[in-house]
Amino acid sequence: MSSVRIPTVEECLNGETKNFIEEAIDRDLEEGHYDHVHTRFPPEPNGYLHIGHAKSILLNYGIAKEYGGTFNLRFDDTNPSKEKSEFVDAIIENVKWLGADFGGKVYYASDYFDQMYEIAVKIIKKGDAYVSDLSADEIREYRGTLTEPGKEDPGRNRSIEENLDLFARMKNGEFADGEKTLRARIDMASSNINMRDPILYRVAHLTHEHTGDKWCIYPMYDFAHPIEDGIEGITHSLCTLEFEDHRPLYDWVVKEAEFEVPPRQIEFAKLYLNNVVTGKRYIKKLVEQHIVDGWDDPRLVSISGLRRRGFTPSSIKAFVNMAGVSKSQSTNEYAALEYCIREDLKPTAPRMMAVLDPVKLVIDNYPEGKTEELEAPNNLENESLGSRKITFSRELYIEREDFMENPPKKYYRLFPGNEVRLMYAYFVTCTFVEKDETGKVTVIHCTYDPETKSGSGFTGRKVKGTIHWVNAADCVPLTARLYENIIDEEKGVYNEDGSLNLNPHSETDVTALCEPALAKAKAFDRFQFVRNGYFCADFRDSKEGAPVFNRIVTLKSSFKLPAKQ
Repeated sequence: MSSVRIPTVEECLNGETKNFIEEAIDRDLEEGHYDHVHTRFPPEPNGYLHIGHAKSILLNYGIAKEYGGTFNLRFDDTNPSKEKSEFVDAIIENVKWLGADFGGKVYYASDYFDQMYEIAVKIIKKGDAYVSDLSADEIREYRGTLTEPGKEDPGRNRSIEENLDLFARMKNGEFADGEKTLRARIDMASSNINMRDPILYRVAHLTHEHTGDKWCIYPMYDFAHPIEDGIEGITHSLCTLEFEDHRPLYDWVVKEAEFEVPPRQIEFAKLYLNNVVTGKRYIKKLVEQHIVDGWDDPRLVSISGLRRRGFTPSSIKAFVNMAGVSKSQSTNEYAALEYCIREDLKPTAPRMMAVLDPVKLVIDNYPEGKTEELEAPNNLENESLGSRKITFSRELYIEREDFMENPPKKYYRLFPGNEVRLMYAYFVTCTFVEKDETGKVTVIHCTYDPETKSGSGFTGRKVKGTIHWVNAADCVPLTARLYENIIDEEKGVYNEDGSLNLNPHSETDVTALCEPALAKAKAFDRFQFVRNGYFCADFRDSKEGAPVFNRIVTLKSSFKLPAKQ
């Protein structure tokens, strides 16, 4: 069966059918609102990115590329209490790895703190912002509910002069954290709670990664973000649906700031995956409790974790394309992501033999001391990958599951009296087995037919089963990690006692016996281990001559491509 070719991001964006974002941009350009397209990806550096962020990165970059525009990478570093340079470095690496070209220049919200302050002063002078004395709890209480309007802040009617003085004193460090805030004067009775005099600035005596101790007031995200977009000349601010209710505030700030070419916010549905953990706070808990070995643990769907496990940028792009761009929130199958990496690696990954649960096989009628070389193709679907020599002798190892003493019907592998093909080698027939004192099979004895050598043209009879093997004389023991979901979110992230609902079998380390060539694997080298799945050499734990392999995905899939519309 031929493999299904998955379109690239660029091909999807340049297809005949346009998504609603492209249609909106087309209208904006036709009506003369903009003469170019400028997008951005604006992460907060408070954790590592996950698969959902990949959609935002690729969408923003893909749109800019499609329209011959510009794409910015900008950090919304307005909350220094949660930000780390480690997160900044990881995000930059992730964006580069996904292939989103941001021109080598990285932008920071903190670059614009002076301009944000001046815009806040401008808004105060217009009479559209005021300094509040209310605490955070009091502001929440005054805000009202979805059915009841809010109450006016006692500081709402301060004079412009008094507000300017208090805001300057906030900036100069005269007030404690939480003692004062700057609020927009909009509408305490608005049906949109985000418009009920939202906070623009808060007092926070924190040292910032870039600005040091220059500032002890910091802008709120909803105030800072539209200003950053306006300063950078962003035309289309593409964000996820949870910001839809914030769009009136975005537009309010843009209008108050008086940008000559105001940016436009457009929202799209997030990318959700079933049965995985994506929330930063959940991942942070797993990291801090040492349940995983870092934000790039291969069991996580952080971009760094997916990369370490062995996923490729093209497979993630294909998955994002498959998920599509819409306004409707939906959940995607993890199996679809696995499908994409299988399709990507099927024609490119060399196929090698590795035995994960070995049991010895002895060919009693094969000459003792004899060793021969056999020819093995590196990928049956890609002849350009060539072939390799593998050694064969009297003693081998096979997978324990490839032998049964009392097999069920339609079991075509090895059992007493049955004949199978050893891959790239000969037909062998099981004659008897040895067992230990517990009854466990320790050695399988066979005979072989020398006329049945692979490639010899033998047509005398056929066998229904083919099994893989490694040569006992020169196979090498290597660590292979087998993964399952770390948490079953369908049962809830937390148990009743508040503990995380962990899968105790999320990682199983086994000592696999492998072809000698696999010992030379370098970090991020990917292979198909015949019948066991696709594996990648771990960049962190592998050592020269002793790689550690992460199983990216098994070979079996229950995923079906969605029907064409």
